[in-house]
Amino acid sequence: MLKKVVVIGPESTGKSTLTEELANHFSCPWVPEFAREYIEQLNRPYVYDDLLKIAKGQIQLEDIKSKQSQNLLICDTDLHVVQVWSSHKFGKVHDWVAEQTSHRKYDLYLLTNIDIPWQEDPQREHPDPEMRKYFFKLYKNLLFSKGLPFEVISGSPTERLQKGIVSIQRKLFPRGNFPSNHKTC
Repeated sequence: MLKKVVVIGPESTGKSTLTEELANHFSCPWVPEFAREYIEQLNRPYVYDDLLKIAKGQIQLEDIKSKQSQNLLICDTDLHVVQVWSSHKFGKVHDWVAEQTSHRKYDLYLLTNIDIPWQEDPQREHPDPEMRKYFFKLYKNLLFSKGLPFEVISGSPTERLQKGIVSIQRKLFPRGNFPSNHKTC
């Protein structure tokens, strides 16, 4: 049965790097963040309606990658991120996004902490340390309030990878029944 892990957290907390490294470690497919590619192709700032397109693109990518995996899929974000950004930036969330976040299920969330330095990127919006704390707390409270299984991932990139590996093995494959080095997981 396919297990899904979501790497979630504020901007510039190493989510994409951790996602790819975990997928490499477990030799399984991973879902990139659709928003990054979508926004790079825009010739304007994104608007509220773009978030629905981003959400649908993220789900489509996830569904494609789910078919390529047997045991484990690592996702660089899920629709909770779209929900948080939509609510923060526009004060509202599309009904479709809210519906999807309530019925799509994941087995584990890895919440990346803000304890690594900010890296400038044209798509990132909130480098202020207080805003980083705000978003970290927002994600943590969201996961907690929904009763979603999560682990906070902190430390250096190497420590984050090790903590992610241990969390996945302990929470999702406690009997060591994960087929290591199997290309389709």
